[in-house]
Amino acid sequence: MNIGDSIPAFSVQDQDGNVVSNASLLGSKTVLYFYPKDSTPGCTAEACNLRDNYERFMANGYKVFGVSKDSQKSHVNFRNKYELPFPLLSDPTTEMLQAFGAWGEKKMCGKTCVGTLRKTFVIDEKGVIVRIIDKVDTKNHASQIL
Repeated sequence: MNIGDSIPAFSVQDQDGNVVSNASLLGSKTVLYFYPKDSTPGCTAEACNLRDNYERFMANGYKVFGVSKDSQKSHVNFRNKYELPFPLLSDPTTEMLQAFGAWGEKKMCGKTCVGTLRKTFVIDEKGVIVRIIDKVDTKNHASQIL
């Protein structure tokens, strides 16, 4: 995925079982952030930073969605525990992660493994990618985006 590309087709469910697709994002600016795992330190810091700045996103006309391969149940627990005001999309098959280039090789503790790459896409009202953030600062991610 590159800046200027239209987002790929996808259809997944959020934590409450609502279907969210690429067509759902049309008509408003969207922040789509991909993260490795619910309730881990970096992912929690990132989600809470976005939560704490959610009013700023709303004021600027953005919808915010988190995406990981965690189950809907895991997302419900994560969202409730940290009072996240935005939906978390569940992609257990990793099809959406792969389509966005957010699934691949990464190094963890000196070992190479395959998993979710922490990545954020800023998308315009027409479904076109206007910005990609590959080096996410989990504690200050809202500032990186806004």
